[in-house]
Amino acid sequence: MACTSCSTSDGGAPKGCGNKGNCGTDSCNKLTVFDWLSNMSLPNGEKPFDCVEVRFKNGRKEFYRNTENLTLSMGDIIATEASPGHDIGIVTLTGELVRIQMKKKGVNPESKEVAKIYRKASQKDIDIWATAREREDPMKVRARELAIAQKLEMKISDIEFQGDGSKATFYYTANDRIDFRALIKDFAKEFSTRIEMKQVGFRQEAARLGGIGSCGRELCCSTWLTDFRSVNTSAARYQQLSLNPQKLAGQCGKLKCCLNYELDTYMDALKDFPEFETRLITEKGDAICQKQDIFKGLMWFAYTNNFSNWHVLKIEQVREIIAENKLKNKVSSLEDFAIDDTPVVEKDFNNAMGQESLTRFDQPKKKKRPTKKKKPTENAIVANKPAGSNVIRPNNPNKPVIAKSAEKPANPIEAQPATEKKPNNRNKNRNKPTGPKKPSDGNPNAAKPDNRIIPNKKNESKE
Repeated sequence: MACTSCSTSDGGAPKGCGNKGNCGTDSCNKLTVFDWLSNMSLPNGEKPFDCVEVRFKNGRKEFYRNTENLTLSMGDIIATEASPGHDIGIVTLTGELVRIQMKKKGVNPESKEVAKIYRKASQKDIDIWATAREREDPMKVRARELAIAQKLEMKISDIEFQGDGSKATFYYTANDRIDFRALIKDFAKEFSTRIEMKQVGFRQEAARLGGIGSCGRELCCSTWLTDFRSVNTSAARYQQLSLNPQKLAGQCGKLKCCLNYELDTYMDALKDFPEFETRLITEKGDAICQKQDIFKGLMWFAYTNNFSNWHVLKIEQVREIIAENKLKNKVSSLEDFAIDDTPVVEKDFNNAMGQESLTRFDQPKKKKRPTKKKKPTENAIVANKPAGSNVIRPNNPNKPVIAKSAEKPANPIEAQPATEKKPNNRNKNRNKPTGPKKPSDGNPNAAKPDNRIIPNKKNESKE
């Protein structure tokens, strides 16, 4: 069953969780765990583990003992033991996986310090819990105002009410120790409840508040990362990252936890490499390492008297030179061992989708300049007769032979140049064919001879 308050609105946009972390279906909580042993039954005579894992606000988890033998499953809202009163939480894990988690956290399952579960939460308990949760945001704003008025160098990051509303825990961060005795008196007078101050680190603060990292995903500490390992700048050096604090720092202002994710892979790759401070002795002079490519197995060396020219060597070649130097032998030069590091030109594939710009329709169209009309040349008259024309000769030798062009224009008017003017009467004789004149019958509507008519040689010989 999904959380009804997390569904989409009428317009299709997500509404977000309206339960403010109280979702009982375990579908929108932080640090959720998949119980991969839930479909397995226990051996005969084996009792289920009597401890469960319970989550509270912003990923805070505790272990409680099920002394009443309640039938609990993931997502159940229960009332647990607290001092004083009781607290309300959500069951996140049951069964044998709880034993593994307790061992990982260093909690003894047989210890009497493990608190117990009272009952499943009733509707009255849930209403009191929800009312207390609604008071947290206005209280946080007012608490920050009181801390600023006291001129204390601290930041109140979060407030968590107990399930019965009898106590409020203030989480704060500070670089130094803070004397907040006067501040607690102001809080108790202002909010009329029991006050507990708890200092957390900057990483724990980011885990409680959550957010979006530079990678575009939710913070690891607020979604799945439960323990914080120390991160050093050496992890960035091994991975050849630029020591820029703005790029290496995360949401909490400390070094990113993800620097440790690939560190083991880099350390395994660096086992085959000579030390970076290795000095190669040649007849041209000593050479020191300037750069190395971990995954390609390459090292760049330069002479101490000429740092501008770098020579690329493989790891095997560097080891060979080191072995010669141990025998107190000098190699001739690095040029004898250097390889060609000219970059290989990659094939440029045409991407049909990427050839056109997405913003091509946003740019205004350029106005076309009017093309200048070309003047007719001497060869304009011959334009009606293309080079590749086919000649069709009729069976009747007395009829003229007409040349058929390879491409007949759709409009006979377009065959003539646009700029050609109509010839004057005095120029008619120039455009007429040189062949013999055909006697006319006096019909004015008789068809004029076409320019493409080829004279018949047989008729010429008869005349």
